[in-house]
Amino acid sequence: MASEKSSSTPTQAYEFIQQHTHLIMQTPSTIQIRTAIEVLKKYGEHLNHHASNLAVELAESPQAIHDAGRITAGTIEQTTRIETVAAQLEQWRDELMQQRRQCVCNHI
Repeated sequence: MASEKSSSTPTQAYEFIQQHTHLIMQTPSTIQIRTAIEVLKKYGEHLNHHASNLAVELAESPQAIHDAGRITAGTIEQTTRIETVAAQLEQWRDELMQQRRQCVCNHI
């Protein structure tokens, strides 16, 4: 078995990147991250509101009480995940803001 070498050279790779810059994920702005955080928080509020409405609508029976508990547990799990992601985004936003402050200070 002969070893196969890639026919791509560093120059070709650079040219490909230059031609397809739209394929490279750009770092979001702090405003975009803040918007994502707000959307996540609103979605968490929506989930809580929806779960509350479902719990009220259920008839009082052993099965309904079980269902309400299951819905509540699922909602708590989902909102906890949302809060975790929102906190991670807030941390990332803070890091980006700090990096941008340092860049501005270094350029002055």
